[in-house]
Amino acid sequence: MSKLIIQIPCFNEAGTLGDTLSNLPRQVEGFDAVEILVIDDGSVDATSEVARRAGADHVVRMPRNRGLAHAFTLGLNEALRLGADVIVNTDADNQYCAADIPKLVDPIVRGEADFVVGARPIASIAHFSPLKKLLQRLGSWVVRKVSRTEIPDAPSGFRAMSRGAALELKVFNEYSYTLETIIQAGLKGMAITSVPISVNSPTRPSRLVRNIPSYVGSQLLTILRILMTYRPFQFFFVPGVLAFLVGFGIGMRFLYFYVTGDGAGHIQSLLLGTLLLGTGLLLVLVGFVADLTSVNRKLLEGMDARLHRMEEGLSKNHYRE
Repeated sequence: MSKLIIQIPCFNEAGTLGDTLSNLPRQVEGFDAVEILVIDDGSVDATSEVARRAGADHVVRMPRNRGLAHAFTLGLNEALRLGADVIVNTDADNQYCAADIPKLVDPIVRGEADFVVGARPIASIAHFSPLKKLLQRLGSWVVRKVSRTEIPDAPSGFRAMSRGAALELKVFNEYSYTLETIIQAGLKGMAITSVPISVNSPTRPSRLVRNIPSYVGSQLLTILRILMTYRPFQFFFVPGVLAFLVGFGIGMRFLYFYVTGDGAGHIQSLLLGTLLLGTGLLLVLVGFVADLTSVNRKLLEGMDARLHRMEEGLSKNHYRE
């Protein structure tokens, strides 16, 4: 029996969740069953009650708010326990057009992809500010370079994953899961693609974009952490080499003045050159150590995925409400 589970991470979404659930398809070509899983991330309103009344098949409620990335990961684990063959993730605010779900899962059903991301028409979304559109493009560009994929809208939360892909994804970022999961999928060699999707009119302000300065800071920090986590050698080695070369050049300049008898007037250059040389060597060494740590993390991720597969048959009748 082929099962599709649509998971929805929620936090205080009682006002929008009902409409979101009512729009979700209950039959999708290629699947014998379609179930809805709501992850209530410690809401203080009636989110869980609304989910049950609106027909959610499974509701998982966390006792306190842990953040979007944690709720997404919990949803993946729960969907796997419930026997999902394919998992679709969407937002509770009805941002994404539910009618596009068959289009989203089609590459997986046809065996052409493990991971599919819905690409929004960013340029034509009126409620996105020019700065937000710029950051969306920047984040997607960084993700494409790091992951060696061609995903045009990396921050999109509307995505579908095969069971095998979901077993291998691990989210370390506490802010969001969108960029990191694509990078993991690309670096793990998964077949990842995107399909164009539509969006609905906004029903509430974005929870991740409370104000532009915090959004800019969060996005830039996320991009830096991605580069440091998944490209640690390049992240430290390149600036290390640049610092060393600049320090070496300044040192040669001082040496020239010293040989010509004018070294006393350029002590500052000697100090700066020495500092840059030391900093460059340190960054190069950190790059090597970080790269070894990254290899160890990949080995642990592989062991964890194999452990999940071994445990798959142990709880066939698991049900959580």
